Amino acid sequence: MELGMFIAYMALGLMAVVPIYYGSIAGLTFQRKPKTRKGEQAESDSEDESDSEEPEFFSLQDAYMFPVIGSLVLVSLYLVFKFLNKEYLNALFTAYFSILGIGAVMKSGLAITRAFTQRDIKGEYRIDLWKHGKEIASHHFGLYHLFLFLVSVLIAATYATTKHWTLNNIYGEAFAASSIQLLKLDSFKTGIALLSCLFVYDVFWVFGTDVMVTVAQGFEAPIKVLWPKDIFELTRQGFFGVEKVQFTLLGLGDIVLPGIFVALCLQFDYHLYTRTAEGQKKPRSLSFPKPYFTVAMVLYILGLATTVTVMHVFHAAQPALLYLSPACIASVLVTGAVRGELKDVWAFAPAEENNKKEDKGVAAVSDDAAVRHKDD
Repeated sequence: MELGMFIAYMALGLMAVVPIYYGSIAGLTFQRKPKTRKGEQAESDSEDESDSEEPEFFSLQDAYMFPVIGSLVLVSLYLVFKFLNKEYLNALFTAYFSILGIGAVMKSGLAITRAFTQRDIKGEYRIDLWKHGKEIASHHFGLYHLFLFLVSVLIAATYATTKHWTLNNIYGEAFAASSIQLLKLDSFKTGIALLSCLFVYDVFWVFGTDVMVTVAQGFEAPIKVLWPKDIFELTRQGFFGVEKVQFTLLGLGDIVLPGIFVALCLQFDYHLYTRTAEGQKKPRSLSFPKPYFTVAMVLYILGLATTVTVMHVFHAAQPALLYLSPACIASVLVTGAVRGELKDVWAFAPAEENNKKEDKGVAAVSDDAAVRHKDD
């Protein structure tokens, strides 16, 4: 294997693992005490903005429908690119993703800054939205947020005019990390069903037709991460010289969809931790045992390495989920069997726990309002 190709494969692997790791950490839902009144929290540690965001949970029905909807979208894009002017469509998609990317880059920039500084960086201003006694949104901002906004707008403008592969990767990484942070599976049953259905979906559209490859190569939008097959040739041409440079790519679906399953493993590790004495004393600590998360990350990396190896040996595009789906599913089942926790794995339902927390929070606000009304 040439050194340039080896570097390309390593770069793709790194760009896949980083958003999964940081998206999982950022999306971790901690235990917290219910709020006693609007804008206040009952003697708890300071919380990140992400705690106030409403998570989106995949249900079992969503898992079954996702490949169907994905197939319809894929075929629609294929037909559009085949029979309509591709330049106008790519211009429309570029504008859309450039605007969408502003928020994603800001969110990722804040997450990275918080990780390095170990500070919330919420800003001196706060906006709260309440409806019927329930807080539906809370957002902090300050000068640093405005700075990130300006940087994000500059990146969007540069990407829209140049479509440089490095800016594509910045957007791709930001979209992937944000998606993994916000999208959650309601159980391991749903996760296994989703990955199993996507296993069939990916194999069919890659091996059975040219639809997947055609859309991925023709769709000029940050729905994939790219790396030059020969980075040395690119450096000889100059940073912005991409003529006759071939790229290897990895779709964001091969990062995000296994990524939300890996994130569920981390949430389950935290769930087990909160049932211990140490977890009760330090419910917001990140220093807890992560056996399921660790095994899932390792097997994801091995699955990705297998994908790249087969692709390189046979010189043909490979459906990454053919290898990633079994790897992720096996990570949980094997770890659960070895640790004797399969029953806990099947019973784990973070969506129900989230609803219980919300109900407790609403009850606390209602009780507080009732006490104040009684005092009046």
